[in-house]
Amino acid sequence: MVEIIVAPSYDAMSRVAADIMTTFINEKPHAVIGLATGTTPLGMYQQLISDYTNKLVTFKDVRSYNLDEYCGLAPDHKQSYRYFMQDKLFNHIDINPHNTFVPDGKNTDVDAVCDAYEQDIIDAGGIDLQLLGLGHNGHIGFNEPDDVFSPYTHVVTLSDSTIDANSRLFSSRDEVPKCAYTMGIGTIMRAREILVIASGKGKASIVRDAFFGPITPRVPASVLQLHQNVTVVLDEEAASLCE
Repeated sequence: MVEIIVAPSYDAMSRVAADIMTTFINEKPHAVIGLATGTTPLGMYQQLISDYTNKLVTFKDVRSYNLDEYCGLAPDHKQSYRYFMQDKLFNHIDINPHNTFVPDGKNTDVDAVCDAYEQDIIDAGGIDLQLLGLGHNGHIGFNEPDDVFSPYTHVVTLSDSTIDANSRLFSSRDEVPKCAYTMGIGTIMRAREILVIASGKGKASIVRDAFFGPITPRVPASVLQLHQNVTVVLDEEAASLCE
């Protein structure tokens, strides 16, 4: 079941999404949370930091698993997703650093990284609430349009559109890694609850295709229509083409 909530602005969308997560954690302090990177969650993370600062929530018993990480980037590389999470969230809340997990981008043993990450999630009891952004081509995590839905954590070759979208964060397009570790579609779908956030007019058409179009691996996010508990929080621009 997919529930869509439309907020009047990006800031309001971020506040609604943060409220959903803080309420969830307050109800389940030992929650296992799946987290996302990118520009869309930044406002939500700022709201979560504010909630923590104002003693509205604690993350001390939370475990987190990030969706993905670039292959080849060390954790201290400023464009790695480990660095992003430290800089934008973890360093500002009381989460135990040993309870934050991101795929090891520097480890070149692909099978070992993927198998270990998938097993770690299983050993933690599975993800209780998974946060997702939405790529312009419908990717969730780094699961690009494909002929099949990937079942487990794996390595993907990034599409040109994803490389182009991420190139603004690097000195040049050539510096953007060409592959990444990512949770699989199956990994994401095994989360008990899923929270999707999207903002801006540029996301309107993919929001429509993902949640009102046919279910197809060519639009990876469309599989979320089959999940039993999905909440999609949009600003008005991203929701403008919803029927």
